[in-house]
Amino acid sequence: MDRMDRTSVCAIVILISGFVAWFLPFPMRGWSRTAPQRRDPKWLWGLLLEVLGYAVAGAGGLRGATLPAWRLALAAIFLALAAVLSWTGTRSLGRFLRFAAALDADHQLVRSGPYRFVRHPIYASMLCLLLGTASIAAPPLLFAIALGLFVAGTEIRVHVEDRLLADRFGEEFRAYRRSTAAYIPLLR
Repeated sequence: MDRMDRTSVCAIVILISGFVAWFLPFPMRGWSRTAPQRRDPKWLWGLLLEVLGYAVAGAGGLRGATLPAWRLALAAIFLALAAVLSWTGTRSLGRFLRFAAALDADHQLVRSGPYRFVRHPIYASMLCLLLGTASIAAPPLLFAIALGLFVAGTEIRVHVEDRLLADRFGEEFRAYRRSTAAYIPLLR
């Protein structure tokens, strides 16, 4: 096997391992199946843009060129961070984990685990997943487009969820929002 083949195989193994490690806590923890007290369907527009971002990031494929080791290492770091955030985020949310933007009647404001650092660690994990994918598969132009689509979609979802939480928890949530970044640490 020549160097190009080894690099491509390594890139595929890194991507698949990263996606599996990121995804596993969701079915293992399980989504809340109780009927929500309140939901907002606008989050779907954000999800659509995020999915388009992933599609664009992966559209470059592995183009047959040998990837430098630093790109594989960068992808592995981002994908590992994505997995850590998804595992710790789902664990902290516990029974409040939902696929849709919705609140339970007894919903609590979670501020433990990664929620101490960012209000939306699962979105942070998804950003890391995108960055890991783009590190391997996206040329600069596709990376920029993918990142723009993803961030636009995530901002929609953050806005929808923050509004639901602010309506429910009032000043408690507003204080949390003022002191804690949305999904990128140090950025408010």
